[in-house]
Amino acid sequence: MASSTTSLRLAISSSSTLNDGRTTGAVASPQCVSLPTLPPPTMSSQNRLQTWKSTTYCRKLARNVVAMATGDAPAEAAETPEIVKTILEAWDNVEDKYAVSSLAVAGVVALWGSAGMISAIDRLPLIPGVFELVGIGYSGWFAYKNLVFKPDRQALFQKIKETYKDVIGKS
Repeated sequence: MASSTTSLRLAISSSSTLNDGRTTGAVASPQCVSLPTLPPPTMSSQNRLQTWKSTTYCRKLARNVVAMATGDAPAEAAETPEIVKTILEAWDNVEDKYAVSSLAVAGVVALWGSAGMISAIDRLPLIPGVFELVGIGYSGWFAYKNLVFKPDRQALFQKIKETYKDVIGKS
């Protein structure tokens, strides 16, 4: 029985690893020759820059995680801009946040729908040219009626000032 069994001598190459006690990778036997691993390829300047950026990002991320774990603020934490503070204060003062949110969503949907409608009208063959002629005609009529003569111009400016006062509420 001893003569029928042959002893195999196995050697683990340097590129294999152990997973759960089992070897994976290249296994060398007396009949096989394993080649040494190749050195890493040389990197171009662009690859070096990308590697440097990713390494820098990982270091910054690790630094922020350590800072958050210890309770310290990260070094890059900047103060919030004034407009963000104003918006947050205005949002805190709103009583019916559900209604305001619904109006904002409805406004976005209406804007999206009107943009789609305008682009559909613009694709029609004759309508954009007609609208352009109507706009030119109305602009000419408005300029002749309100801007050519001095009394008409003064009346228009007076009406604009009154409307401005009504909207703003200041005198």
